[in-house]
Amino acid sequence: MSKITLLDGGMGQELVHRSGDRPTPLWSTQVMVDHPGIVRAVHGDYFDAGSTMATTNSYAVHHDRLAGTPLAGKLDALIGLSLAEAQAARSAHGAGRIAGSIGPLIASYRPDIHPAHDVAVPLYAEVAKALAKGCDILICETVASVAHARAVLEGAIQAGLPVWLSLTVDDTDGTRLRSGEALADVLAVADAADAILINCSVPEAIPAALDVLARGSKPFGAYANGFTRITQEFLGHKPTVDSLSARQDLGPEAYATHAMGWIGQGASIVGGCCEVGPAHITELARQIRAAGHEVV
Repeated sequence: MSKITLLDGGMGQELVHRSGDRPTPLWSTQVMVDHPGIVRAVHGDYFDAGSTMATTNSYAVHHDRLAGTPLAGKLDALIGLSLAEAQAARSAHGAGRIAGSIGPLIASYRPDIHPAHDVAVPLYAEVAKALAKGCDILICETVASVAHARAVLEGAIQAGLPVWLSLTVDDTDGTRLRSGEALADVLAVADAADAILINCSVPEAIPAALDVLARGSKPFGAYANGFTRITQEFLGHKPTVDSLSARQDLGPEAYATHAMGWIGQGASIVGGCCEVGPAHITELARQIRAAGHEVV
């Protein structure tokens, strides 16, 4: 049938659940520092579940996120730590690729405060070059506007690795970015991307988004979140994830059913985002193979 790249699931929420610590604005970055080895363990569980990709725990590692905290000025060290954890898990598993995660500057879901292009590009390039020392591809995640897409791609390609662009869409209208712009408008600025994905959106919004991505020439796919909704509290200054809650109707079988539908639309890359854990990836791997596809 088809060859399907199976990504891992969410990292940040999984770390918070396992650590038992109260979330901070530094989110998964703080947990990685306070609990050595916990990130490696999560990567390992996703590999065991059937994922062929470890996404580094570097989503929130940006100078602006670290500013005013005890971790300020430690960007290179934190990226190195996220790479080391993923590499250790891959070595223990014996196979797999590593995707270097580049999250949004300043905050997720806030295209209104994304920095100007000339400010953003060198910041994204710095992170991309640091990640490129130890990963196979770069994945620009939760991209919420056309301007964000343009800037992060221009920065990421400077590292010389394949770059995947992953966009977040309106939860009620998958044909629109979180900015309100048409998702189709991104296709015109995404020539540098090697694949285009949808992430951190509700699974119900993804089919409409994939119909748009299918009009382009790039491999495409999706990995949804399991949040009930993005609250106003989470859209504030330096939010914490305890302002978000997990859905109770999106267990492994339900999530895998959504993802198999995306594969039916032509998606060749699937996985999970926030609140999608190893059990979900296990079931998704099972259903992919049961349908006659090959996990690569």
